[in-house]
Amino acid sequence: MHRDDFAMLSNNIVYFDNGATTLKPKCVRDAICKYYDEYTANAHRGDYKTSAIVDNLYESTREEIKNFINAKENSEIVFTSGTTNGMNMIVTGFFRNYLKKDDEVLITLSEHASNILPWFILQKEIGIKVKYIPLNENHEVTIDNFKKSITNKTKVVSLAYVTNVVGDERPIKEISKIAHDNNILVVVDAAQGIPHKKINVQKDDIDFMAFSGHKMYGPTGVGVLYAKFDLLDKITPMNYGGGMNAIFTKDGYVELREIPTRLEGGTPNIEGVLGLSAAIKYLNNIGMDKINKYEKDLRRYLINELNKLDFIEVYNKDVDTNIVAFNIKGVFAQDTAIYLDKYNICVRAGNHCAKILDNVFNISNTVRISLSFYNNKEEIDLLINVLKNSSNIWKEIL
Repeated sequence: MHRDDFAMLSNNIVYFDNGATTLKPKCVRDAICKYYDEYTANAHRGDYKTSAIVDNLYESTREEIKNFINAKENSEIVFTSGTTNGMNMIVTGFFRNYLKKDDEVLITLSEHASNILPWFILQKEIGIKVKYIPLNENHEVTIDNFKKSITNKTKVVSLAYVTNVVGDERPIKEISKIAHDNNILVVVDAAQGIPHKKINVQKDDIDFMAFSGHKMYGPTGVGVLYAKFDLLDKITPMNYGGGMNAIFTKDGYVELREIPTRLEGGTPNIEGVLGLSAAIKYLNNIGMDKINKYEKDLRRYLINELNKLDFIEVYNKDVDTNIVAFNIKGVFAQDTAIYLDKYNICVRAGNHCAKILDNVFNISNTVRISLSFYNNKEEIDLLINVLKNSSNIWKEIL
């Protein structure tokens, strides 16, 4: 679907590593080039027409993102460098001041490092307790296990919308309802979820959310932090400098601008923001429901074909997202990836930035296929045929 929009696909590659980053459609590449070719200027800095054009495009992107995730206000959208930056802003900028010693944070063993390490830092700095919601036999978060994990010390639950290895989609709306009934704040890492389905932050009642542009067909180095206005207004800036201050004097008096500007100190990634705008328009034109259905159908086809191979072990057969984790029995995951690369099939191998996941799968490495709407059944058929010949894997990679 829409394969002609992606130049890399003409290079005879099968790109199955969309969970790491996505290919960029022509409209995104064109938007970046247009910025440099036609109206290069800084945002919010100039008093001339070209700069005003950039100001308008930059701020209109904020509104596009607001509409894309159904936030209430443009001012609830902050541009970041990506999900990791956004998650760190949430944890260090808000929760460092909000949490106290012995307060509890609920996460899971299958979270990405950017939703684990910042909490570990607070655990060391102020003595909070990081607790893990138990996963069921399918490595999923259940409402029952979430309820059982709550104590009177629980102050925040921080979860991926979709995990990057297991691929399970969390019941965020239900979790938010229970959390808020218990005065618990909800943080969502939406990096793996937002490229594949419509996320509605008001309907799901999400307090904080972060995601990356490059995983949703936009440029690298740009992302989004969303938070409800009253919570966002309490985040301490990580960067101090140009753009985010209203006034400062030689005797140390500093007055900061209103949000979101005060959280975007320094020269912004303008090309990234404008490229993200093009990506959002592109996704909207295709339709998120259409993308979601196509990718689910493609995943079911892939699982069905993998199930026919008795030497393949699939670890997440029962989830319904674009991610499939598997291994060739008896073969190290990176060796499988190297073998597949001989046939121009690009997959991810390793622990996928989820280094404590071996506590879930009881293995430290998997091969991950993460599908996109530009993948198709013909590519899956090629993968299956190559896997069928993997008995010669050692001859081919050594």
